[in-house]
Amino acid sequence: MRTYAYRIIVSGIVQGVGFRPFIYRIAHKANVKGYVKNMGGSEVEIRIEGNNDGIGEFMRLLFSELPPEAKIENINMEETELNLFSDFKILPSGNEIKEPSIIPPDFSICDECLKEVLNPKDRRYKYPFNSCAYCGPRFSMMYKLPYDRENTSMIDFPLCDECRFEYYDPSNERRFDTQGISCPRCGPRLYLESIEGERIEGDPLTVTVKLIEEGYIIAIKGIGGFHIAADPFNDDVVLKLRERKNRPQKPFAVMALDLPTVEKYAYVSNLERELLKSPQKPIVLLKKKEPYELSKYLSPDLDREGFFLFYTAFHYLLLDYMKNHVLIMTSGNKHGYPMCIDEKCAREKLKGVIDYILYHNRNIVNRVDDSVIRVSANRVMFIRRSRGYAPMWIKLKRKVQKPLVAVGAELQNVGAVAFDDKVVLTQYIGDTDELETLNELDKYMNLLISWYNVKPKLVIADKNPAYQSTYLASKLAERFSAELVKIQHHYAHILSVAADYGFEEGVGIAIDGIGYGDDGNGWGGEIIKFNGKNYERKYHLKYVPYVGGDINAIRPERMLALILSTFMSWDEIREIVKLNERELSILEKIVKRSKSFTSSTGRVLDAASVLLGICKYRTYEGEPAMKLEASARGGKILDLEIPIVGEEINTVKIFEWLLENKDNKINNLAITVQYRLGEGLVKAALKLNPERIFVSGGAAVNEYILRGIIENSQGVEILTPRRVPAGDGGIAIGQAYYATF
Repeated sequence: MRTYAYRIIVSGIVQGVGFRPFIYRIAHKANVKGYVKNMGGSEVEIRIEGNNDGIGEFMRLLFSELPPEAKIENINMEETELNLFSDFKILPSGNEIKEPSIIPPDFSICDECLKEVLNPKDRRYKYPFNSCAYCGPRFSMMYKLPYDRENTSMIDFPLCDECRFEYYDPSNERRFDTQGISCPRCGPRLYLESIEGERIEGDPLTVTVKLIEEGYIIAIKGIGGFHIAADPFNDDVVLKLRERKNRPQKPFAVMALDLPTVEKYAYVSNLERELLKSPQKPIVLLKKKEPYELSKYLSPDLDREGFFLFYTAFHYLLLDYMKNHVLIMTSGNKHGYPMCIDEKCAREKLKGVIDYILYHNRNIVNRVDDSVIRVSANRVMFIRRSRGYAPMWIKLKRKVQKPLVAVGAELQNVGAVAFDDKVVLTQYIGDTDELETLNELDKYMNLLISWYNVKPKLVIADKNPAYQSTYLASKLAERFSAELVKIQHHYAHILSVAADYGFEEGVGIAIDGIGYGDDGNGWGGEIIKFNGKNYERKYHLKYVPYVGGDINAIRPERMLALILSTFMSWDEIREIVKLNERELSILEKIVKRSKSFTSSTGRVLDAASVLLGICKYRTYEGEPAMKLEASARGGKILDLEIPIVGEEINTVKIFEWLLENKDNKINNLAITVQYRLGEGLVKAALKLNPERIFVSGGAAVNEYILRGIIENSQGVEILTPRRVPAGDGGIAIGQAYYATF
């Protein structure tokens, strides 16, 4: 019987998921000879030799028994010369690059590994760092490609005899040739110390739980960085954490042991349940149950709490020891700065915030924040795309014309590299108006450039000349002798959705805070028609004065005064807006000669929040609008028409209506304003006779605005982002998509 030989190059999620051991096992099942190895990029090469039946069986098994976290995106198979291999082997990694592959993200612990941790008879009983071929950290501990143990921080932990036996045992499906495995004898260890560095005796986990229950605040080293842990039931502790962290109102996330625990405190839909239990284990923003048993200071004046489930054995054990099985687990960072990834940072940056440090001795190589998701109008919406998802690439239906880097926007930023039909987004970086965070963006952009061997010909940035990311883009363009291209912020928002679905033309609604407009004003409520690189702003929210710029976002009472000035006298405004007289007098004088205007959706929501007495000062991004949305819960939608006059959607009518109906219930007024705003936006978009409407921007996650758009679309399909945030964390993919035209 004739023997055939094939060389197969596979790309996708094929590293860090037990793919090579899987290939080894199915090769032996199919009785084919040859080898499998990682190549120099992050693809896998397979050579097989056998008869027709053996080759056919190998290919059947390849697709029918693929490991749970593996994903084949491309497979290139070609007949080659016979080598007459005597067996099938896993070979050392090579240096040849043919097809790139997805860098494996970090996965939560699998059920089988957790069973071992909870089994008193297992040698990994209560071992906090248990993992196997199908679970555990990947990207966060990688120094370089390919994904081999010597290229990760596990190189510091040589395998003991028992783990080595598992590693070389082909019959061990979960641990054969698995790079991240370890056990209590050879793996990382936990240590508990005071902030001053004094080692605390006893079992680190049980002592930590005791300290938390006594009211102490602990920095805890996880997979991608430090969390700050505290008791979520203790009002005094939560307020102490807020004071220490200089975080007066921004919500804290809560980690729970299991779904029944989450369901004690929040409503969980089937869709939200799937997200919570997924291997990515994101934070999911869930509607609170009333009466709310956790501290009211966790998420003041919000109707949603961010919950997530444990994603390591370490977390599980900690939560299992806690009486109520829940913990505050918020980012371990100084306000406005990146999350700490080592003990030195935690001791220096978190001094005065934490009392103790619970850490392990495995290096975190790449910082990865928790991902955050919410469900709005029954649609999954990313708030933050990071752990569990990044840096997996997103495939486009079009190819970029040239390899490129895109630096995104400024706040809650994410960068990207793009080549062929692939966009590789960085993990969540943060607000790049801080130098340390800007340097993080530069670091991870260059990491992706290096790992994927990208030679950028384009560098794409936002048009806003004040963005630090735009400054970085100019430096990157110089570094790579690349062309610098700048794209309008809201056009990039709309392209981010078009990229997700593969369309090159259409009509989009972009709704957010402020973005630099083509006319020099602050845009933020735009209806844009586009065809490839050509776009035209057709409608927008009514321009209102924007005297003072971004101070109006921090102090929304100013924004309310500016909007009211379009139809009221300043004496009348003084009866409503309680700014001091000096500031009101200055606004009154300047607004008459102001040439600065905004069409921002965010500023409209902020001003409405102030007028309804909901939020008068912003302590975190989006706070007044988020609290306005929360205040609408249970409200009834009332009659309100927001007229379209020429190119403008006259949002000033909202404030006239609110003043006329000020005696109505706040939840009725709040829901009406948001729902009718969505209705007004979609009515304007429908005037352009679109086949479909793309919706993006930070305000696109708002439940009531989105419902107003969808329920009044007259059957026209409404498309929202599926794989990237609607906010500025999705800008980079829109920038990259521009280069496909």
